[in-house]
Amino acid sequence: MTKIVHAQTVLAEDDLLALKKKCNEPSTKEALSIAVQHYLECEYTDIGDQMWTKKLENVVKKKQKNNK
Repeated sequence: MTKIVHAQTVLAEDDLLALKKKCNEPSTKEALSIAVQHYLECEYTDIGDQMWTKKLENVVKKKQKNNK
């Protein structure tokens, strides 16, 4: 039997809206579930720490762009 747990995270609102749109799901819960399942199954998501480095770089670029 699979144990089901409740998990939470903090996301930028724009990221969540983009995820819902990409997943074609109005529900946050369903969009996150689809994204996690895809991440676990996709062979291209095993990029180690590079993923977080890229994400942080993008966040910094967005902030710099918005501050101009």
